[in-house]
Amino acid sequence: MTELVALTTAGFVAGLIGSAHCLGMCGGLSGLFAMHASVSGISRQLPMALVYNAGRLLSYASLGLIVAMLGEQLVDLIPELAGPVRLTAGLIMILVGLQIAFQWRFLGPIENAGARLWERISPLAGGLLPVVSLPRALGLGLLWGLLPCGLVYSVLLIAATSGEAAYGAMTMLAFGAGTTPAMLATGLGAARLSQWTRQRRTRLWLGLIVVLIGAITLSMPIMDFIPGGGGHAHHMHGG
Repeated sequence: MTELVALTTAGFVAGLIGSAHCLGMCGGLSGLFAMHASVSGISRQLPMALVYNAGRLLSYASLGLIVAMLGEQLVDLIPELAGPVRLTAGLIMILVGLQIAFQWRFLGPIENAGARLWERISPLAGGLLPVVSLPRALGLGLLWGLLPCGLVYSVLLIAATSGEAAYGAMTMLAFGAGTTPAMLATGLGAARLSQWTRQRRTRLWLGLIVVLIGAITLSMPIMDFIPGGGGHAHHMHGG
């Protein structure tokens, strides 16, 4: 259970503090949604915004499930990879934490490749506008979850090394939950509520928390190589 807490905490913090970055990437879609939803009152906008974000979280969870299943199958085929995969999970968490704290971009090339894929998907989003029904809001949210974003890809790498399909899905759900307050506020035209995520001190401290979680995760498989520490990582995984 400790492993799941580490994974979801890292995902949630990355989403929470990374929502400022997400607004830069997804603000256009969110703004389009807000513009088309603003013709009605808040009682109409809120359900639309909730469904819209639910679609995004569903996309994230599905992606997390898929990459974690692939990672799990790879380890099943080659059990010797279990230790290195767990080391990789800790290293990626540390990189994500540094990315959050110092706004470094480690996955620019992958993000650029994702942008080319988005060019093929984006016409579908246009076909769902204006958002005049809950199914359209859900569909737009599902597509939104596929937007190319280095932070999303970073957390997906953590999910891929989680070792279990359910853990991967929950890691990405936690990430999506972290981004939801700012995204929901933006969708309702209240972007001011997310300004605190842009503060340097906030980014630094929360980023360092993720680095610490990554360091702890990294130490688990290392304990297997220390006399008397063997089996610790396996025990944690079984929790």
